[in-house]
Amino acid sequence: MKLAIMQPYFLPYIGYFQLIAAVDVFVVYDNIKYTKKGWINRNRMLLNGKDVMFSLPLERGSDSLHVCQRELAAEFNRDKLLDQISSAYRRAPYFAQTFPLIEQIIGLDERNLFQFIQYSILKVCEYLNITTKIKISSHIAIDHQLKSQDKVLALCEAIGTDMYINTTGGMALYTKEEFQARGINLKFIKPKPFGYGQLNSEFVPWLSIIDVMMFNPLDTIQDCIESNYELI
Repeated sequence: MKLAIMQPYFLPYIGYFQLIAAVDVFVVYDNIKYTKKGWINRNRMLLNGKDVMFSLPLERGSDSLHVCQRELAAEFNRDKLLDQISSAYRRAPYFAQTFPLIEQIIGLDERNLFQFIQYSILKVCEYLNITTKIKISSHIAIDHQLKSQDKVLALCEAIGTDMYINTTGGMALYTKEEFQARGINLKFIKPKPFGYGQLNSEFVPWLSIIDVMMFNPLDTIQDCIESNYELI
């Protein structure tokens, strides 16, 4: 059984969904500290041929709070964000198919940051026909005071996996020997380049999944998610 564990990210790049689709169970951390200037509540989209940041504004909160303890700002203007995305992509070939999904995600009446992002992950997976079982980390019975690799190993053992797959960013954090000692095969997923037309602009890679869905038919995206990567 293959397992992956990741932080929640808001409308992340296609590699995030490749990882979800590559495993049998995907665990999303909710009881992990929110990090400023990371990718939890922001990402990049294409606007006038350049990549620009979009984000979910948050209420002020202690730096020690977990993602599940953070709230969206009361003044978060959902219509403004939707207008920004519509302005950026209204001429994209798959705008009509994709924008209703984005409206549904951003229009969710939810202030909790984790619940809002989890909903977006589930809706994109549904749209892309990714059927992986998704679990929430705090719902799994382990010692949640554990950190880093020790916490990952505890989650692996609690779920009963024999293969743990992580992004290549984890290569400096995890030791294959430590996993092998617990009977777990550690692999890293490496997305292959995935280029496509972006309204005659110079191609900007690794933008939000929004960009991928706006410029590609569903079957092309599904093919990329299922096979356009290697495990190392």
